[in-house]
Amino acid sequence: MSASALVVELQAGRPIPLDVHLQVDSGELLALVGPSGSGKSTVLRAIAGLHRTRTGFVRCGAETWLCTQRGIRLRPQQRRVGLVFQDYALFPHLSALDNLVLAIDSGSLRWRREQARELLARVRLEGLEDRLPRQLSGGQQQRVAVARALARGPRVLLLDEPFSAVDMMTRERLQRELALLRRSIRIPIILVTHDLQEAVRLADRICVLHNGRSLQTGTPDTLFRQPASPHVARLLGRHNVFTGSVVRADGAERLAWGALRLELEKPTHLPHGTTVSWYIPDSDIVLHRRGRPSLGERENPVHGTVAECVPLGAQTSVTLRCRHTDDSLRLNVATHAAQRNGLEPGAEAAVSLLRKGIHIMDTAGPGDG
Repeated sequence: MSASALVVELQAGRPIPLDVHLQVDSGELLALVGPSGSGKSTVLRAIAGLHRTRTGFVRCGAETWLCTQRGIRLRPQQRRVGLVFQDYALFPHLSALDNLVLAIDSGSLRWRREQARELLARVRLEGLEDRLPRQLSGGQQQRVAVARALARGPRVLLLDEPFSAVDMMTRERLQRELALLRRSIRIPIILVTHDLQEAVRLADRICVLHNGRSLQTGTPDTLFRQPASPHVARLLGRHNVFTGSVVRADGAERLAWGALRLELEKPTHLPHGTTVSWYIPDSDIVLHRRGRPSLGERENPVHGTVAECVPLGAQTSVTLRCRHTDDSLRLNVATHAAQRNGLEPGAEAAVSLLRKGIHIMDTAGPGDG
């Protein structure tokens, strides 16, 4: 943990339940993802001091902003937080430059105006200093809001869905600009977003929230390959989540899935017959190509019938109704490969499930699978 890391622990029963544990290092970007109402914006507001929690602890570096156990609760003005709201919250009657000048809380007016100009240049808004917010595009307003958040020299930058109000092309451009900007601001950054792709593109780590609880935090690769539970997998939009059981067969441990006995990369050390939830990422499902063997076809072959085949541009989403189990697999195949292999509803097809991709999550409880 770096000397200027942000540490957050929040608990509350009402009006908004919270049970959140976060740590963000200096220079790191953490994305909070989860459905609407999961508490993402509330967490940001609590860090900034705009929302009171029953129990909590917030420390940034050596400064303790909140410690309910010791009676410490700094006001929002005392916490050096840069906060960018979803609607940007710019003052409509002030120019872009004056929105920043107002946010800089020390120095002479001349010095503050110089600082504001430098910040606007930093977000590539030179020449637009005198424009009012209504005279700026959505992307330009967003950049003014980011510059204003940086104007007070914040110890932490909090971004509450900052790209949701702009079109897709502008959003991608702003994401790139944020990726470039964060190289020059070595402070903890937390980004709230509904967009999983945005989180993957920008974040070093992702925290999955649901009903005010932080369920799992990890790198994008870890979360998408090794979700902690079926619930986390589904919140991340993962589809291939199933129930099976650990069995011993021919002196080796296998995963029983319907009539199939799947090979595993690593032993689970669970007792024979233990019911488990398991998951395999789409990237570890290999389509057997017609007339030409594919690498990995010998690993855990699964045969079935194509139930659904939906072209989505360069990729086609294929649902395979498996022959030896009641479950169905979903995989993405290059559209040209789907056509070449005759994938269409009713067609027979086979895939292999790579051992390295099979992830045992936990013992299955009621409602799992």
